[in-house]
Amino acid sequence: MPARAPGLAPGVTLYHRIVAGIHRANVAGCDRFSCHDTQALHVTGSSDVLIIGGGIAGAAAAYEIAAFASVTLLEREPHCGYHSTGRSAASFTENYGNRVIRRLAMASRAFLESPPAGFCEHALLSPRGLLTIARTDQLGILEEQLAVASSMVPSIVRVTPETALARAPILRADYVAGAIYEPYSMDLDVSGLHQGFLRGAKARGALIRVDSAALTISRRSSQWIVETGAGAYQAPVIVNAAGAWADTVASMAGLEPLGLVPKRRTAFLVPPPAGMDIRTWPMVGDASDEFYFKPEAGQILASPEDATPTPPVDAQPEDLDVATGVDRFERATTVNVTRVSRAWAGLRTFARDSSPVVGAEDGAEGFIWLAGQGGYGIKTSPALSRACASLLRGNPLPDDLLRLGITAQELSPNRLRRPSNAA
Repeated sequence: MPARAPGLAPGVTLYHRIVAGIHRANVAGCDRFSCHDTQALHVTGSSDVLIIGGGIAGAAAAYEIAAFASVTLLEREPHCGYHSTGRSAASFTENYGNRVIRRLAMASRAFLESPPAGFCEHALLSPRGLLTIARTDQLGILEEQLAVASSMVPSIVRVTPETALARAPILRADYVAGAIYEPYSMDLDVSGLHQGFLRGAKARGALIRVDSAALTISRRSSQWIVETGAGAYQAPVIVNAAGAWADTVASMAGLEPLGLVPKRRTAFLVPPPAGMDIRTWPMVGDASDEFYFKPEAGQILASPEDATPTPPVDAQPEDLDVATGVDRFERATTVNVTRVSRAWAGLRTFARDSSPVVGAEDGAEGFIWLAGQGGYGIKTSPALSRACASLLRGNPLPDDLLRLGITAQELSPNRLRRPSNAA
């Protein structure tokens, strides 16, 4: 039976209660936006749910929620996915992130392997194993990683340095002292996934509004009102899927920020060595998260795996971070980088425990968080969007997430309202 808010009749969920408020106001003949205000507000659009943010989180949430409610998605940029979603390394692995992230990735795999009919025109996943390498001084770290990984992803195996070099021939023999391999790691078509969610949401009736940055957010007569440069939108429920700007959106709505921290991540492309066919190489990552590289559209995509705290901005690559990445890449490989074809940066936004934030805010009726994915939002989007839709309705998490040991409590924003024992 769906979970109920205190005092609700059987079968009445939190979502039903919130949406019922708008209908009660209509029956009473009350202007829902100005019955307590001296100045009427012209409303451009009304729906059951407003979603702020058109990146992968907001798009996926719109897709899931539009199956049972009317949805309007508001995106500040001229097109959805301009920031972190459009700057992803496009990798699906179940062996990266904390325990919650890894299990959310596991819960997302079935959707990514077999999306619904008509969702996309081609496969979202393509083979790209993940090779994690270690220097001699990192072998202890590698052993710890293997122990954790084996308990969750049994297909991950130890491989010899010779095997590692055979899989990625540019690696230096005197650098690689140990390695583990995840054979079912994949490349992920980020654009295909993102556009599939947006297209599917529209097919279910969702409205997507770009160039619609939130200017003010207020709560009036059981309605959230979001004023944008393109007009004012109203709904009894608002989903905060604003990525690096999620705390900013919360503050605009009168809530205390959760302390989410955007962190800049840099990536760049370099030409491969002449005459080498790199198409079947795995993604190669360092055991201490000092760098990674992988084939990308005929070039090598690399990153120093930087995580520099920064305000929510349109992130740009810093020369020092690119130089650091080139240096680490050259130390581990036989490649002498003479040219960086392109460099970019994106923001990965973290909660203090590095787990996503999904669910209702206590004391703020109809305010739902979907944020803090920490750079894992692409690969976990199918599971997180289903979690968000289920919690929004006042229901438990989907059964498959519960079977994997994921709980609503470890996703809830309210966990971050409690004092932390962390240093």
